Amino acid sequence: MTQTEFSTLSLDPALVDNLTSLEYTRMTPIQAQSLPLMLNGKDVIAQASTGSGKTVAFGLALLARLNVNHLAVQTMVICPTRELADQVAQELRRLARAMANVKLVVLCGGSPTSAQTASLEFGAHIVVGTPGRMLKHLEQGSLHLDHLNTLVLDEADRMLDMGFAYDIEQVVAYAPKARQTLLFSATYPNGIADLSRGLQQNPERVSVADENRADTIVQLLFEVSPHLRKQALATLLAHYAPRSAVVFCNTKRACQEVADHLTELGFAALALNGDLEQRERDQVLIRFTNGSANILVATDVAARGLDIKELAAVINYDITQDPEVHVHRVGRTGRAGQQGLALSLYSPQEAYRVHLIEEYQNATIVQGTLAELNSNTPPLQPDMVTLNIAGGRKSKIRAGDILGALTGEAGIKGDQVGKINISEMQSYVAVHKDVAKQALKHLQQGKIKGRIVKVRQI
Repeated sequence: MTQTEFSTLSLDPALVDNLTSLEYTRMTPIQAQSLPLMLNGKDVIAQASTGSGKTVAFGLALLARLNVNHLAVQTMVICPTRELADQVAQELRRLARAMANVKLVVLCGGSPTSAQTASLEFGAHIVVGTPGRMLKHLEQGSLHLDHLNTLVLDEADRMLDMGFAYDIEQVVAYAPKARQTLLFSATYPNGIADLSRGLQQNPERVSVADENRADTIVQLLFEVSPHLRKQALATLLAHYAPRSAVVFCNTKRACQEVADHLTELGFAALALNGDLEQRERDQVLIRFTNGSANILVATDVAARGLDIKELAAVINYDITQDPEVHVHRVGRTGRAGQQGLALSLYSPQEAYRVHLIEEYQNATIVQGTLAELNSNTPPLQPDMVTLNIAGGRKSKIRAGDILGALTGEAGIKGDQVGKINISEMQSYVAVHKDVAKQALKHLQQGKIKGRIVKVRQI
């Protein structure tokens, strides 16, 4: 029987105590299977979907090998997108709270190279970033991997899809051959085996299947004529009124058109696709994850690697041609014991795709009827509003400074303040809509860290 308590692992007690404080008490399946191998120094290929706990798995493994007294890059985590790199960095910082003075630097496009170079000059234990920016720092000599002992490739299949194989090979050429290499992937295409052969030594492979069980996720199909698809989507959202939903489209164009249509109808919908500038992408994700927008319309490419907790519903506006992609879409809801909802629209011409999905997951999907749904319910509005503060880590602003400014003189209750996100140059705070004007006015007229900052609602 596999042990599921973190305390059974050969981890520093301080790391285990910190896990308890983070309410991580029992290992997820991928953690239970991969951590003993990784802590034993093995190279590992781990197949698990987003949200399965893989970041905690490789995070604990790399922290266990880290020598904090040696200020040199000992770990590199390569991610396909800036959003995923930021999420990984945030989780690693949380896991490392029990360790003194762990320095982590994020190296991604969308931020000035010069600022990243300056951070690296002060030293780092861990670097997290995207292949292109990592390679740029290596080529210009601002990043050195002489002391690297752990290399992690996160969402490796996604990086192959994006054409990063060559960049990854170039980056790894700078790394010592004597190292541990950990490869995490949601799927296992042929390219993963080829990538592994070039990077790993006798890797152990572990795999955790998606648990899209009927008792945790309700799946429903709705047949609709192509020209009525947008109207049908609005009906689904009005009837089921999910507090949070990701609507999947197959193309960037459809993604933007659907988001615009929902906004016109009064829904709090945002589009996430590859045409957005990096800052716009960051703001879209922050607004959705902090509850100030409750519908995210996305392509599979844009949504890959995003770990959205407690997602009430997934809606397939477009049926995917790949059954495995469908399973990954649906698997984003119904996590952590919560009831999930997955709704899919399809035209009569797409019935064959539905059949392929049912064959792949070895289960039929219940057919629903749009005419039986109530489409007259007003669009559900989010409870939170997001405020943008023109200052971040570079200005030494911390979450506690923002929380204190709101709950102190402003007189706003702590439970009316939601998520606080802090980047290098910007900070974002979610506040309840009932106190949004009060919070905005106070922050605009007051000070944070003893100085006036620009604040606006987004």
